[in-house]
Amino acid sequence: MKPQKHDRRQFFRQALKLTAGGVALPFAGVARAAYAPPPQSTSAAAVLLEGPHRSLAFNHTHTRERIDLVYAVNDQYVPDAMRTLNRFLRDHYSGTVGQMDPQLFDLLHRVQTLLGSKSVRSFEVISGYRCPETNSHLRNSRGGGVAKRSLHMEGKAIDVRLPGVPLAELRDAALSLAAGGVGYYPSEQFVHIDTGRVRSWG
Repeated sequence: MKPQKHDRRQFFRQALKLTAGGVALPFAGVARAAYAPPPQSTSAAAVLLEGPHRSLAFNHTHTRERIDLVYAVNDQYVPDAMRTLNRFLRDHYSGTVGQMDPQLFDLLHRVQTLLGSKSVRSFEVISGYRCPETNSHLRNSRGGGVAKRSLHMEGKAIDVRLPGVPLAELRDAALSLAAGGVGYYPSEQFVHIDTGRVRSWG
C-alpha cells in the first residue's frame, strides 16, 4: 500500500507543477507579457493530494492565452484555481474580471467526458465573463444576438468550441445533460453553454 500512496502523491505533485506552470501563448510572434496565473497556495497543494480531481484546459481565441489546471477535487473547488479561471475568462474588451459560476466548469467537464476520445483536451473560448457596459455596447452595435440580461454578465455563461469535434455534436452533448441553456451558432462557430434554466436556441 505504501508504494501506491507514494505514486499517487507524486502524480498529484506533478499535476500541481503543470497547473502552476502558467500560460503559454500559441504564437511565437505574440508578446508574452499578457497573463500569468497566481501560484498555487500550500492549502491548494494539500487539497490536490486527497482525491480524484477534475481538470479543464482552455485556449482563448481573443487574448491567445492558454490554461490547463485542476479546478476541483472531490466536492471541493480549489480556491486558487477559481481565481485563476476568473482572471482568464475576464471581459476581453474591458479587462474587467468577474466571478464565474463554478458549476459552469462542472458542466463543461461533463460535456467533455460525454464526448470522450472524440474531443481534444482544450476548449477554445470565444467569450466568458462580460461586464454590463460591454454587453450593452455589443447589444447596440451587432443588431441583435446579445441578450439584455445575458448570463455572461453573471459569470454563468461561456461560448466555446472543441477543435476536432463537429459543432453539432458539441451542442448535442450539452443538450443531453439538460443542465442549462444551450445556444447553437454555426455561422460564428461556437456553442453557448450556461447554467441558467434549461432551454435551447439556434
